[in-house]
Amino acid sequence: MGQSRRKQIKQIRQPAGPNKAFGKALRQVRKSRNISQETLALEGDFDRTYISLMERGLRSPTIRTVVRLAEVLDVRPSEIVQEMEVLLPKWKRT
Repeated sequence: MGQSRRKQIKQIRQPAGPNKAFGKALRQVRKSRNISQETLALEGDFDRTYISLMERGLRSPTIRTVVRLAEVLDVRPSEIVQEMEVLLPKWKRT
């Protein structure tokens, strides 16, 4: 892999934080429901790449998006947010 290719890859990695934590939480909830990114996108009227970008922490959803995701996943929006809080270092309990 060339030096310029490695530099490009590093530029798209999201550091730990709320976007990354939300993405991990969304992925965990989605997988626990056995729903693919494609199905979530189709049923929620999203683009599949948008789901992928959120799960990787590269896009931050609006509150309307969180509500719509929760509807498709058949969970309360707060369940996704609570899972996100567990993943955020600030709220982790030791």
